[in-house]
Amino acid sequence: MSSRRSGIARWATQVAHSVHARNGWTCQLCHSRANELHCHHIVPVWADESLGTRFENLTTLCGDCHRSITGRELEYVERLGGPPNKTEWKPRPRVAWNKLLVAKLVRIEDFEYVGERETYDLEVEGPFHNFVANGIVTHNSVNEYSTRYSVAIDSAQRTPADQWRLQSKGNKQGSEERLDAISGARFSEKEAELHAAARKSYEERLAAGISREQARKDLPLSTYTEAYWKTNLHNLLHFLRLRMDPHAQEEIRAYADIVGREIVGRWCPITWEAFLDYSMNALALSATEWKVIAAVAASDKAAAVDIAKAAGMMNLVEGKLAKNRERDELEAKLRQLNLPVPWET
Repeated sequence: MSSRRSGIARWATQVAHSVHARNGWTCQLCHSRANELHCHHIVPVWADESLGTRFENLTTLCGDCHRSITGRELEYVERLGGPPNKTEWKPRPRVAWNKLLVAKLVRIEDFEYVGERETYDLEVEGPFHNFVANGIVTHNSVNEYSTRYSVAIDSAQRTPADQWRLQSKGNKQGSEERLDAISGARFSEKEAELHAAARKSYEERLAAGISREQARKDLPLSTYTEAYWKTNLHNLLHFLRLRMDPHAQEEIRAYADIVGREIVGRWCPITWEAFLDYSMNALALSATEWKVIAAVAASDKAAAVDIAKAAGMMNLVEGKLAKNRERDELEAKLRQLNLPVPWET
């Protein structure tokens, strides 16, 4: 299969959920609702590759219907709502050339039944959707709903009046206490106006024939998206370790917490318990930190301060300790261990 054709196949898999939802999860030939559904190109890709990534050229077929029309796709183009058949739509033999991806056969040594595996279809509602997708996408590769090919989902995350957060003074990437609800109400109102204006402009562009990839450019970041994520347990736990951390953004922390407790915790409870014990709730110390803690435990505060100074944690600005994130983290660990902070009086 050429790289172009394989890209079309990946795209069709990506948008299959939206195609089936549009068709009410019903086969468009026998009109039955089936457990096995296929995303089918009405005009076959081999007949007209330019229609390969057209959302309107996709439809839903059950497994039986999909298999029954294999090799006779052109007979069903008009029946499935496609254009009239064209004379140039004829099967052509594939010719190998140097840009084709050639599969290599390998011998199968053994088959082993591993039982059934449960999968999860997650949908986040309420005030915790914003930035969830970005938090996952930047961690692992996923198949995300693309507004380059499909019309953007007509919904966006809205922030309640009491959920606006103020910028953290000590962390440029984070937030802290919330804005009061009275002040927040004004921002929520402006937010709703912005969403409505952006959506109206987007739909006007589509109606005028502007390409989807360009019409989408002014949609707000809060526009909902969908993603299909395939991962293994090792990478999933690594994702949870990063996104459940107190420094992660609130929305993705809430999402990761649900995935951890409600899915991983039930699916593999022993692994989840070990993960909490040895990773999430463990206390990791740098070389400088354990040296300072050892000195404090030995009641040698002067040595602890000297170690911290040598590590650059005790710089002064106008007679006061300058901000230092490493020192802040060390202080938090000292308090967690019920030990005194040696440079505090």
